[in-house]
Amino acid sequence: MTEGAPAEAERVAGGRERVGVIGAGYVGLVTGVCLASMGYQVTLRDIDAAKVAALNDGQVPIYEPGLAELMEEHRERLTYTLSLERLLERSDIVFIAVDTPPSYSGDADLSRVMSVVDELEKVAGADARHVLVMKSTVPVGTGERVRAELDARGLADVGYCSNPEFLKEGAAIADFLRPDRVVIGSFDDAQGDRVAALYEPLGAPIIRTSVPSAEMVKYASNAFLATKISFINEIANVCEEVGADVDVVAAGMGLDSRIGRSFLRAGIGFGGSCFPKDVSALKQLAGNSGYHFQLLTSVIEVNELQKRRVIGKLKKHLGSLEGKRVALLGLAFKPGTDDMREASSLVLAARLLAEGAEVLAYDPVVDGGMDRLKGVAIRESAEEVVEGADAAVLVTEWDSIVGMDWAAVRESMRSPVLIDGRNALDPVEMMRLGYVFEGIGRLPAHVDVPS
Repeated sequence: MTEGAPAEAERVAGGRERVGVIGAGYVGLVTGVCLASMGYQVTLRDIDAAKVAALNDGQVPIYEPGLAELMEEHRERLTYTLSLERLLERSDIVFIAVDTPPSYSGDADLSRVMSVVDELEKVAGADARHVLVMKSTVPVGTGERVRAELDARGLADVGYCSNPEFLKEGAAIADFLRPDRVVIGSFDDAQGDRVAALYEPLGAPIIRTSVPSAEMVKYASNAFLATKISFINEIANVCEEVGADVDVVAAGMGLDSRIGRSFLRAGIGFGGSCFPKDVSALKQLAGNSGYHFQLLTSVIEVNELQKRRVIGKLKKHLGSLEGKRVALLGLAFKPGTDDMREASSLVLAARLLAEGAEVLAYDPVVDGGMDRLKGVAIRESAEEVVEGADAAVLVTEWDSIVGMDWAAVRESMRSPVLIDGRNALDPVEMMRLGYVFEGIGRLPAHVDVPS
């Protein structure tokens, strides 16, 4: 829908709230499109003119399965604009979904959040009908800071709630429309009621709490999941030393209802836009409050070292990596996304290049056009990237990569060293095919290997 449509004509029958979203990035775009699919009129605002133009042309700037189709299906309820004033005219509840990247100090950078408050003060139109809803991940205390700034700038009538997002890249639409829970923190119950009403059609549990508690739920959730990953990776490393199989260990652990099966898959560490940033931010928040969060310090350290263990595995089989050709299978931090933030592939590529290796890479979605992949030769197919390689590392467990013809891959490699960084392949089958194979914490399989 173009910017020229009358705002009043877009009110949904029955007086439903109109929704605005500030920030058309990953969280903002998914939030807006999903709310449109629920029947709400949604206006998304971004400061990037090229992005807004692309969205108005029907182009999706991120890779997320199903998002393009949902956006097209509900395009009549979606409007994209550069103007905050335009968004305020067309909205009652306004989600803030801007980036909060880590600063040099380790704290979350709230400059984009506070710039929204600055703009609201300067742009006419914000009034008592508007409730600001924080979707961005922000440190505990941010809501109180924003509330105080709104009051000081003559915007005391504008409401404020915290509504953290729990979207997994690659499954974000399902996570939004079928959530485990919806968390809403508010200073005023009536404003919280309005936000809760948006989500009631989803039938999910809705947790109503204070703003600081809602902010902490997000950080605590991600920190706990990251801790489970680092814990099982530590167990995997011990398994390699004592001859146990981490997959069996994790399965046995996961059947305990107190532990659960999720996030007990050993690998080369977590990445992406949330876990590394949020764990570091919570650790920093605790430190700023005078508390040393020792557990999170270890979680971060284990995650960094886990990625580098792959280099040791390669050296064990190849000796010096100088001049060796190493193929990286997958670049994105996980399947189902093109997100390269804190991806393990970046660390692996940098370390391999520092060791003097020739690094080639393939990903079915990531095109590799970024400064941090300088020196890495990007290939157009998985088959092409492994041709003539001295070793291959499975970095991202895309179905298309896991399902390759591994017998043919073996024949095309110069030497058959294969490191499964995601424990996605069958060790017995890989060794039968003639690979010198290593997973992460997997029990070496004793099979007849063809010469």
